[in-house]
Amino acid sequence: MQRFSTYGQRILPAFSREIACARKANAKSDSKEEFLHLERAHVLGQSSTWLHVKAHCLMAAWAIRNRSHKELFGQVIRIVGAATKTVWGLVPSGNTGGVNVSPFKRLPIAADLAAQIAQARSR
Repeated sequence: MQRFSTYGQRILPAFSREIACARKANAKSDSKEEFLHLERAHVLGQSSTWLHVKAHCLMAAWAIRNRSHKELFGQVIRIVGAATKTVWGLVPSGNTGGVNVSPFKRLPIAADLAAQIAQARSR
């Protein structure tokens, strides 16, 4: 069974860089910067079911570490949604994945992320 789509394989290095930045921020106890990088990873990975679910799982772990019950509850709902809706393309592009944004709202994509997404889709 193939774990990643072609897009997933191509975007994985960029996704992994954002996760590495999130881990560095966590090591510095900078929870805001950590979550920002998790949001960026979410935007990059949301067209791949595996990466989309992984981003939400990492956000749920962030919520546990930061004792954010609201974020944790929202992430559990989003994990289910990512696991069942991504394959059908039912994800709002640019959505950053946190509970501060409706899970149905499209958002503009940062220029650097949009360029990485376009490159991953075009190869």
